[in-house]
Amino acid sequence: MSILWPPNLTAEEWTLVWSEEFNSDGQPDSAVWDYEQGFVRNHEAQWYQAENAFQRDGLLVIEARREQKPNPTYREGSRHWGQQRPTIDYTSACMTTQGKYSFLYGRMEVCARIPTAGGAWPAIWTLGSGMEWPSCGEIDVMEFYRINGVPHILANVAWGDDQRYHAVWNSRRVPFIHFTQRDADWAQRFHVWRMDWDETAIRLYLDDEQLNEVSLSTTINGRIGRHTNPFTRPQYILLNLALGGDNGGTIDDTAFPMRYEIDYVRVYQQHLNE
Repeated sequence: MSILWPPNLTAEEWTLVWSEEFNSDGQPDSAVWDYEQGFVRNHEAQWYQAENAFQRDGLLVIEARREQKPNPTYREGSRHWGQQRPTIDYTSACMTTQGKYSFLYGRMEVCARIPTAGGAWPAIWTLGSGMEWPSCGEIDVMEFYRINGVPHILANVAWGDDQRYHAVWNSRRVPFIHFTQRDADWAQRFHVWRMDWDETAIRLYLDDEQLNEVSLSTTINGRIGRHTNPFTRPQYILLNLALGGDNGGTIDDTAFPMRYEIDYVRVYQQHLNE
């Protein structure tokens, strides 16, 4: 696939340093991508497995399916929410470059078409390494889910405070109608989510519309994170389609299989004139 420079981005200013174009059919490149497995977070309904991610017709497809099978982690009397479930009722995939690719500063772009049916919770996000969440830092380039039943697109940044597993959030929540009023077919189209990240700020965009800007002067961890700034360290990439759980809402069982389709993931670094 040829490189199409986005608006306001020229070859003289930026260098493409890493990309996944998903042009060959079959499984994603195992040298780049790994997969989460099982019931992972947020009381979500889906069991994550590698089988639900594949490349076809120049796209990466993360497919959520309604299927029932025994939960191999079920433990009668367990206090863990994932182990309390005798069966798996839905499957999906979460792909991650953890341990295989990360980057510090630059521009990341993801061109994707997201599912918007009830219960869908697709995301493009990054995490840091070397500290537990949230002191590792989290950047949600894109989340889609319902808030009090109303669909929203979110652009968030999170870091740690003095309480374990408790995040400080800078979150922008944009009602989905903001986009669909301008284009009734918005959900049928591909869109470009972008993160511009430098030593001063993280800026998050959707189709060149800035949704959020977070100054790195504010993103200082608390005591657990040793008062470090997680966004001065590399982050790795995650792509996933969750269902239900804490934020996804009521799942529309008539909408399966749900498909989250990604055309490309690209990382640019700014060219410095010597």
